[in-house]
Amino acid sequence: MSKIKACHLTSGHSKNDTRIFYKECQTLVAAGYDVSLVVQNDGDEIINGVKILGVAKPKNRIERMLKITKQVYRRALECDADIYQLHDPELLPYGIKLAKKGKKVVFDSHEFYDIQIAEKHYLPSWTRGLVKNMFILFENYALKKIDAIILPCTFGGVNPFDGRAKRTMILGNFPLLTEFKHEKSNNIKTTQGSICYVGGLTYSRGITHLIKACYKANAKLILAGKFSPDHYKSELESIKEYSCVEYKGYLNREEVIKTINEATIGACTVLNVGQYNLGDNFATKVYEYWGMGLPVINSDNPYAREICERYDCGICVDPENIDDITEAIEYLLRNPDIAKQMGENGRRAVHEVFNWDVEEHKLLNLYEQLI
Repeated sequence: MSKIKACHLTSGHSKNDTRIFYKECQTLVAAGYDVSLVVQNDGDEIINGVKILGVAKPKNRIERMLKITKQVYRRALECDADIYQLHDPELLPYGIKLAKKGKKVVFDSHEFYDIQIAEKHYLPSWTRGLVKNMFILFENYALKKIDAIILPCTFGGVNPFDGRAKRTMILGNFPLLTEFKHEKSNNIKTTQGSICYVGGLTYSRGITHLIKACYKANAKLILAGKFSPDHYKSELESIKEYSCVEYKGYLNREEVIKTINEATIGACTVLNVGQYNLGDNFATKVYEYWGMGLPVINSDNPYAREICERYDCGICVDPENIDDITEAIEYLLRNPDIAKQMGENGRRAVHEVFNWDVEEHKLLNLYEQLI
């Protein structure tokens, strides 16, 4: 019998996207599917059993939305796949077209876009409400035409897509256990410590506040990722507190894990902006910190508080209160035994509960339902 064909489409993510390529596509390959990935790339190639179908890289956001999406759709048609999985909201119109051709279509909603639209600073502020309402109307229409939607979490225990789609599935963006090959040593010292943050480096992700807190706590802050907007980096470099920062740039997966292993505390103190701190999950980096045995300082919200208390694996703080963050850092550095135990508790939780080995079965079950 011929293999069932699955095609993943993205107009905005890279071919090395962890969720799309390393988790979802690799899971499907291992399960025996014929897997293709349409993505921005210089030409076609095969990587780890996944057929990469390249489209041009856009010059700007408008070109991506209007031109690249059409190229993605045309390349997707070449696959003649049985199941198509979309990873960007601008591809929903083409998802409807694929559904009309008798294809099974899944929308993987990495974010809650109606909430995030309010934080899109490239949109004039007066247009955001209108764009949000228009998107909700179109999304509701599209979800009735396609077969399923995947979402990362609930909001306060509520699935925001219930009643809006034919099928919904919650797929946590938990880490791959294979990445955690070495147990974290947790050599936390009382006189010197290092905190790490890996991911998007923006004001709304709490980077300014975290830098000032680390400086105040006399701790080194290891940053890895891309600054946005570009001038944000120069703004931070101009303040005295930036002297505590070691900036490693944008890292690949292997370098990310190595960087986390160098640190003694993980931090994810994103501000209360947009969808941040509203969902019943953590940013993937938090699970990665725990997977490497780090205690984690998280933004305080009901879900974070519940998990940190249940597993005793971190401290929740007010992300906009520099003194609160500083106090948490100092507490963990003054109490290395407690910090080490928190890290071990978090590592155990990831190895037993919060990992992709658990989640991949949900994806495979959904595909089996569709075919």
